[in-house]
Amino acid sequence: MRPPPAPARRDFISVTLSPGRSHDGGQGLRRRSCWRKWKQLSRLQRTVVLFLLVVLMLFGLLSYVHVADEWTAVDSRSAAAWQMRPANPPVLPAPQKAAENPEAVAGLSPQKPQRHFRRGPPNLQIRAPDGDPQERRQDQAQRRAEVVGEAGWGAEAQRDGLRWRGAGTKPEQGPRHPLKKAEFSGWPFRQQALRIRAHRGKGCLCPLGLSWPLEAPRRTREPGRGLVATALRDTGQLWGHKAGLSGCPRPAFLLPASQNARQKAVVDAFLHAWAGYRKFAWGHDELKPLTRSFSEWFGLGLTLIDALDTMWILGLKKEFQEARNWVSKRLLFQKDVDVNLFESTIRILGGLLSAFHLSGDVLFLKKAEDFGNRLMPAFRTPSKIPYSFVNIGTGAAHPPQWTSDSTVAEVTSIQLEFRELSRLTGDKTFQEAAEEVTRHVHALHGKLDGLVPMFINTNSGSFTHLGVFTLGARADSYYEYLLKQWIQGGKKERQLLEDYLEAVDGIRKHLLARSEPRKLTFVGELNHGRFSAKMDHLVCFLPGTLALGAHHGLPAEHMELARALMDTCYQMYRQMETGLSPEIAHFNLHHTKAVKDVQVKAADRHNLLRPETVESLFYLYRLTGDRKYQDWGWEILQSFNTYTRVPSGGYSSISNVQDPRHPQPRDKMESFFLGETLKYLYLLFSDDPDLLSLDTYVFNTEAHPLPIWAPS
Repeated sequence: MRPPPAPARRDFISVTLSPGRSHDGGQGLRRRSCWRKWKQLSRLQRTVVLFLLVVLMLFGLLSYVHVADEWTAVDSRSAAAWQMRPANPPVLPAPQKAAENPEAVAGLSPQKPQRHFRRGPPNLQIRAPDGDPQERRQDQAQRRAEVVGEAGWGAEAQRDGLRWRGAGTKPEQGPRHPLKKAEFSGWPFRQQALRIRAHRGKGCLCPLGLSWPLEAPRRTREPGRGLVATALRDTGQLWGHKAGLSGCPRPAFLLPASQNARQKAVVDAFLHAWAGYRKFAWGHDELKPLTRSFSEWFGLGLTLIDALDTMWILGLKKEFQEARNWVSKRLLFQKDVDVNLFESTIRILGGLLSAFHLSGDVLFLKKAEDFGNRLMPAFRTPSKIPYSFVNIGTGAAHPPQWTSDSTVAEVTSIQLEFRELSRLTGDKTFQEAAEEVTRHVHALHGKLDGLVPMFINTNSGSFTHLGVFTLGARADSYYEYLLKQWIQGGKKERQLLEDYLEAVDGIRKHLLARSEPRKLTFVGELNHGRFSAKMDHLVCFLPGTLALGAHHGLPAEHMELARALMDTCYQMYRQMETGLSPEIAHFNLHHTKAVKDVQVKAADRHNLLRPETVESLFYLYRLTGDRKYQDWGWEILQSFNTYTRVPSGGYSSISNVQDPRHPQPRDKMESFFLGETLKYLYLLFSDDPDLLSLDTYVFNTEAHPLPIWAPS
């Protein structure tokens, strides 16, 4: 019997390290040595791994150097901006809460159907420009804060104070980072004061440093060149483009010399509205601030284009550049969509022309010429009175579906823009088509002492619905453009002046009345000989127009009437519980105690953020120097902030100006709130008469300034 064999000798010790847990079936977790794994690799594999590590280290080092240089430049700009900050920036009162939580949209008041048919393109998938990761993180944090504490937004805004933002001060609305290096280097316009003075040189009028010939040179289209390109070549160098004008300094972007507290409040309001549009409606026509979405009318970025010159005037460089980039890359007119001739002319064509004049950027002029050509088929009618709608993709034009008529205001309020487009491009087609309408209306029968009916037939060219006269919707801007064309053309076109003076006399004779008990002078309506004490808010353009005419040498009694009507328009705001005017007012004509002068019907008590009253306040203050007009405008701005401002961004029209507790927001911010209302408020609060001088510029009916052709 042999003894059992001795156990095999082991010359090593095996040690197993366990992470503290094991599994049966051979699936235990073991931690193997990285060094042993490395030793198991072949020499070629180890060489490849080491090479990749070296490449990654070099790449990281180069990236660090590049980022460090970029942020060094940003820090230097930030330091320079900090040095420009005033020692004690004014603190503006935070607006009161305007509405309930925007997410609770069930309480929105129903919208009334539009008076005319709006046919828009399919929804455009246009996203707001992406920010950097830090901006996105701050944006997400802001959204969380809105959800958690939106009820106390007003107090928080006041507690957070104001931050210096170049053009002015504003409460923190969200992330606002310095422009990227490429954006600074690509900005084509250098520093120059924004004050706009008439520069009279060698036969030139020079608004904002522009020198335009008094008579546009005759130009013909050269082979391979558009009219704009040919026109620009003919005049020399235009601010870095092959095209320009001699004798004047280049237009440039610079903040106004000083902004007072009220102007900074307007800048704050604009930035708040713009933040909502940028977040929720970028590239679309209009913002729906409560539902944080958008609506389309033409699908052409209506709000963005309407606001271009406002941003320039307010000194908002970053916002203007971002919008300009969108116009350059995304604004395309070759699309199958019907546009309203009047609305698209005053907002899009007028906005592009104004942006060109203020900035000197030829991009806007090229876009304006393209768009103007696409509107021209509307004039192809038997009477040369244009149709109301035209398809800018196909060229098909047509009247509204329910009639063959166009409204008088629409066909007679496109002349400023078409005339200016002809002057800039040398193509007289635009001016001739628009002025033929003016001459045709001048010779028509059916007027009453210069007052015109509201409708005109595109086939016969005659007035229709005779006997109804108003200065409200469908007729208002006809009277405005009579005066402004006369001013635009250097006060040479006598026919325009005669028609305007006759119309003012007709207003005095047939439409003026006084209310009780305050004896307010107002403009009513005439319906087949019967007077109605109804006055649209739209009529509040008239005080400013009358004052402008008096400034340009028309009878002094026009200024007296302007002052009286201005008081009335202010009372349309003052006598409402929210401090905001209704869309339509009816005036009391009877001696009854305890009854206000201004009466409002249930269907008329909405407010659409309209500009007409603050427009006239601007003219009256600019031309009289009476500071009460500034104070009235400040009251209106505060009411907008109290009852129409939406915490998440934007402002909303409301349905009931008589109920401060429940103003019933309508979830719509019209493009003219940025294009007109806030622009006129900013100009109203300025004490510089040379800021868009009324001797240098004439404003179209959408508040877009266009230069006067010759010295006054």
